[in-house]
Order: sequence, then structure tokens, then C-alpha cells
Amino acid sequence: MNLKTILNYSPNFDTTKRTPKQIKFIIFHYTGMKKEFDSINRLTSTLSKVSSHYFIKNNGQIITLVPELYIAWHAGVSSWKNYKFLNKHSIGIEISNPGHEFNYKKFSKKQIKSILRLTKFLIKKYKIKSQNILGHSDIAPTRKKDPGEKFPWEYLSSNKIGIWHKLNKKKLEKNRYLKTNNLEKNSFYKNLKLIGYPTKVVFKDSKISINKYTKIITKAFQRRFRQDQINGIIDQECLMISENLAKILS
Repeated sequence: MNLKTILNYSPNFDTTKRTPKQIKFIIFHYTGMKKEFDSINRLTSTLSKVSSHYFIKNNGQIITLVPELYIAWHAGVSSWKNYKFLNKHSIGIEISNPGHEFNYKKFSKKQIKSILRLTKFLIKKYKIKSQNILGHSDIAPTRKKDPGEKFPWEYLSSNKIGIWHKLNKKKLEKNRYLKTNNLEKNSFYKNLKLIGYPTKVVFKDSKISINKYTKIITKAFQRRFRQDQINGIIDQECLMISENLAKILS
């Protein structure tokens, strides 16, 4: 499979090459800026000190910013399972979208088509596992919301990109808003850790109270796996989804 891209190289990367075996993750981002042109300029400016490997424009065109075997600067302070600072082990894909701050919108059909094509290419090339295809908010929940609740995770999963639960939607909705007790909340939190979410690691590195952090990480989970209701409350629906995902990954 050949991947045709536009070349617009960014100066923001580590000059030491990594090996293909070091690449374990794909991380999706949205740009979070009003204008696509400004997003590209930022990712290719020496002043910004940020970059990604690929950029997907509104019209679906794919730009190569950093060659895959070089470490781009896209993940920042991050954690997933036993990995910290995921830049070294990941490929970053920025997708043009104004984000939550500037009238967050659905990703275009052309963008989704390119996401499928690019991600399938990378999965095959680097043998990346489904559970290692993540969003920025998964690995840095205290700092980031992208790619957000409008990102088509369920659709991508149906095309063998990323994971999704295997539960009936109507059954799930019946359990929405049903309260959980403390034991069930602890079970949910343990499931998040099994899935890979940063729990104690991030909490130790921050000044956020444990109650606030629990709400933040629950919202990150909901943005990914229950996208139509993001309230930071651990209800029976969230518990069911977490249990199903933990079972899939065990």
C-alpha cells in the first residue's frame, strides 16, 4: 500500500532516530485553532516547539510534517499503562478542527476517509495493537480534551482501528444515571487502570485533589466511550462499559 502525502517538514523533532520496534502507539489530536492555515504554521514554526508526524486537512489531504522514525513533539507530559512521555513510542496525527474553544465541529467525511487510510497503513507497517490507538485526552486527561467526543471512535473500531465495547445501546441507556456505590466506583477505577488510563501516576505528579481528578479521568473515559453524555459522574452505564472493555483486554 502506497501512501501519498504532501511534504511540509517541521523543524520540531528529536534528531536521534528511533527503531520501528519502538513505535507502539498512534495518538490522535485536533488542532484546536480557528484557521487551518494557522495550525500548519504553528506546527512548522521553530517558535512553537510542537509538531506531529501527520496533519489531516479539512479537505482530507494528508501532510507529512515529521518522518515516522524521528520523534515528533505532540504528546507532552503523558502516561499510558507503563509508558510515560509517549512521544518516544508514538506517531502523532493532528486533524484540522477548531476544537472545544472555537466552536468544535464534526470531522469531515474526507478527513475520516483519510484517517482510515493513514491509520491502516501505520497499523500494518508497525504492527500496532488496537488498544494502543489513543486520543490525546486518554494519555493527558488533566490537560487535554482532544480529539473529543465528536471523533468517530466507534466507526473506526468497526474498521479495526482502536477498541470499542460490545454492549447493546438500549441496555446501556437504561443504566444511564443509575447510581453506583463506593465499591462499584472503585471497580470502575480499577477497570480504567486495566484499560491503560493514567490513574495514580498522574495524580502523584499533580496538585489536583483526588475527587477532582476522578471527575476529570471519568470525563476522558466518557469522551472516548460514551460520547453523548459527558458529565464526569460514574453511573452504572459507565461501569458496564469499563467492565466490558477490561474483559476484552484481559
